[in-house]
Amino acid sequence: MADLPAPPTHAGLPRIQALAAADMAAVDALIRTRLASDVVLINQVAEHIVSAGGKRLRPMLVVLAGQATAGAAGADHHQLAAIVEFIHTSTLLHDDVVDESDLRRGRSTANAIWGNAASVLVGDFLYSRSFQLMVELDRMEVMRILADTTNRIAEGEVLQLLHVRNPDTDEAAYLRVIERKTAVLFAAGTHLGALASGADAATQQALHAYGMALGYAFQIADDVLDYAADAADLGKNLGDDLAEGKATLPLIHAIAHSDETTRQRLRAIVQQGDGAAMPEVLAAIRATGGLDYSRRRALDYAVAAEAALAGLPESEALAALRGLARYAVERTY
Repeated sequence: MADLPAPPTHAGLPRIQALAAADMAAVDALIRTRLASDVVLINQVAEHIVSAGGKRLRPMLVVLAGQATAGAAGADHHQLAAIVEFIHTSTLLHDDVVDESDLRRGRSTANAIWGNAASVLVGDFLYSRSFQLMVELDRMEVMRILADTTNRIAEGEVLQLLHVRNPDTDEAAYLRVIERKTAVLFAAGTHLGALASGADAATQQALHAYGMALGYAFQIADDVLDYAADAADLGKNLGDDLAEGKATLPLIHAIAHSDETTRQRLRAIVQQGDGAAMPEVLAAIRATGGLDYSRRRALDYAVAAEAALAGLPESEALAALRGLARYAVERTY
């Protein structure tokens, strides 16, 4: 398992965000304009989740890919970034309903405030609004990429549901869920950023590969944080995955490498979705090196993300994309 090379110039997230700030301001303005509806509840729910902030990482990837391939991002990049954020936001609304979550980014979830029905239906509104925006661009390749991506995300949601409270979930099955739920949207963002720049097929593919690997790194690192972060920093309840019966990589590794008695106990905890057993689970994860193993796997994908960028012309934006690979695995929330 490899180490990342020395940090690039723009390794820190604040510096990366500063590089993208002007473009992201344009994206945010477009998001707010196109969120508007004459149905008041849609505005309330959508504003609640959009104003919660977050890192806006997915739309920022579109912008940075545009900067890296064209020298600057333009109006099409901004519209594609807004589309990607709408798709992501709609999945958050649906996820929180499926997971029965009551906290996201340190705030009450939309479903906790307005109920499941409103959250699902506003999520549907955001999905359909994203497709209105992509049709406006009138580019069949854009529509193909985004239609395929949203379909894969939906598959990922169902696939994850099949693994809830399933103690037989192994690393391969876990990675298949990550591919569809997280990595494909990262890859769509970087691919579309290059496409909107008029980049050649090889460059588009390189940025697609970068986005896929970054998505894996980001999600594995996120799953580590569910067992290792500070709840206030993380903005959600620690152990949520365990309480929902989701076996993520640290726990999958612990089940595979524990003694038989501990293994059977861990399997029962997953089957029951026993969030109260968090101390037992943490002890088993630590005893088997589950967190360190998972961090190394995330690092492998971060290294692969950087490697995918080899051969692209050097620029501040390219350094920022490399920096995001490092950030994905070094962040604490």
